[in-house]
Amino acid sequence: MADEPGLAGRYTTPAIVAHWLVAVLMIGNLVLGLLAEKLPEENIRFAIDTHKSIGITVLGLVLLRILWRLGHKPPPFSAGMAAWERGLAHVAHFGLYALMLFMPLTGWMHDSAWKAAPEVPMKLFGLFEWPRLSFIMSMPDEQKERLHGLLGEMHEIGGYALIILLILHIAGALKHQFVDGHPEFRRMWPR
Repeated sequence: MADEPGLAGRYTTPAIVAHWLVAVLMIGNLVLGLLAEKLPEENIRFAIDTHKSIGITVLGLVLLRILWRLGHKPPPFSAGMAAWERGLAHVAHFGLYALMLFMPLTGWMHDSAWKAAPEVPMKLFGLFEWPRLSFIMSMPDEQKERLHGLLGEMHEIGGYALIILLILHIAGALKHQFVDGHPEFRRMWPR
């Protein structure tokens, strides 16, 4: 369903903007997460706080994108795309949405279980305090410590899974565009 005349086969403008904004923030946050501990000691706290802020922002944008998607059907795939490719695309998109929710939620829970969470407020881009999850904060310290470790591992594994799915998503789009000759970029590329 196009939002402008003559653009059948394109996502709506809000969907396109959300796609690229989430993509840039997510990729940047993956890189930041991977590199944060390699930074000089004086920059680590800022990098981690920025990572948290971007994660919460991505969570909000993905939730808005899901709500938008519920009311706006995506354009059809190219006619020449095989049924197995369409099925794989649906599985990949579902996986991406699941991980785009899983990553910020596990990160938020991981941060809420951090032993220093009561003393170090979480601020969204340094502007205002973002609440931690009280059901985790109120757990006994020993339980929070175990949960913190488990959630950290889940978050890290999810990050690598997200990297793999992103590579497959990008490779699929490039294959359809340049190998198969389908105008796939037109569906999601800004005009």
